[in-house]
Amino acid sequence: MTEPHQLTTPQGRRIAYHFTEGQGPCVVFLGGFKSDMSGTKAVYLQDWAKAAGRGILRLDYSGHGVSSGEFLDGAIGDWFEDALAVINAVTSGPLVLVGSSMGGWIALLVAKAIPERIAGLVGIAAAPDFTEDSMWASATEAQRAELMDKGQIALPSEYSDAPYIITRHLIEEGRNRLVLRDALRLNFPTRLLQGTDDIDVPPSVALRLLDHAQGEDIRLTLVKGADHRFSTPACLALITDAVADVLKANI
Repeated sequence: MTEPHQLTTPQGRRIAYHFTEGQGPCVVFLGGFKSDMSGTKAVYLQDWAKAAGRGILRLDYSGHGVSSGEFLDGAIGDWFEDALAVINAVTSGPLVLVGSSMGGWIALLVAKAIPERIAGLVGIAAAPDFTEDSMWASATEAQRAELMDKGQIALPSEYSDAPYIITRHLIEEGRNRLVLRDALRLNFPTRLLQGTDDIDVPPSVALRLLDHAQGEDIRLTLVKGADHRFSTPACLALITDAVADVLKANI
């Protein structure tokens, strides 16, 4: 496997990424919370794009994968800055953003920052505003007090025996990045994919995003029985079908 490239952001963070040039809009995969660019969906999408001659970029945010930094030091704004820095440095022309879970939130922030470059967006269990509407909203009063006093709390994880450590910085900084409180214009083809058995980002989140976003070509696909991983062969095929559909709209 080839070694990733490295980019130092204006904030001094060293971000690892893989970039393959190709025809048409460049596909950008944006991973989820504590995920990295070697995950099943990222690699599957890269293989698909390369076989089709499409350009593709995948990256590790700071504190994720092989990029620099500690995960607990980061927040939504840092990871958005990381993604935007790599996108601006190594790509040119139109983009199709593919955001998984937290990456869906990052994709929406990128789309707001450089709307003139966005040719389409695919969200996979997209989780905009989750630090406020899931983590903070579901925390007990005792957990909130501990978070504010000690700077972090531990929450159980469905995917690991080790708990998620949630920092006060993550919650407070996330409040500066919320996208569901003000108008959200998506003036490009947008495809949202969501599993009905997703307990981390339930279908109600996708329905809220669908209802809130404004645009003339926004579609939501619900997949009965699919969970948050959305990585079965059938789900992976739906991801590339959605990307192909968005790309077709740009011909």
